[in-house]
Amino acid sequence: MTTLGGQVIAEESTLIPQLYAHEELLALLGAIAGLDAVPVRDPLERHVINVLHKPGDTHGAHTDDYPLALVLFVHALADPADGGLLEYASRAHHLSALRRSGTPRRAHRTPGDGYLLASDTTPHRVTPLRRVGLRRTVLNCAYTTPDRQQAVTPSAARLYRRDP
Repeated sequence: MTTLGGQVIAEESTLIPQLYAHEELLALLGAIAGLDAVPVRDPLERHVINVLHKPGDTHGAHTDDYPLALVLFVHALADPADGGLLEYASRAHHLSALRRSGTPRRAHRTPGDGYLLASDTTPHRVTPLRRVGLRRTVLNCAYTTPDRQQAVTPSAARLYRRDP
């Protein structure tokens, strides 16, 4: 996976930072999520572009530091059998939920699609690309609440512990 961080995006684009901080978008996201959605102060974490472009490329199982992720698809795979699918376990809080659930929920998207994810409480990953010539490119915008500006990265031990 190739990642382009928020600081580079802000240097190279005026559109993405303007869209990210647009008051009406913040109000819409907040209304959907039932939160007081605000931009993340950390310029690196605000928005990221993730590109999967080689066979086996994936975005491994994780939860995010901030409560909301708006993910917009620039490139997506036409055939779900090619990989690049979002896998998630809603509001599970632990990555082990992706393994325990037997068959995690999966979502296939096409270019122009997007989704809003409760990314701090929903373990999620992207399935590996299965062949040469594929590309999955997303713009991931992180949002938080006024009282959660500090990123709290859980320890690896907590993320991977087995639930009783």
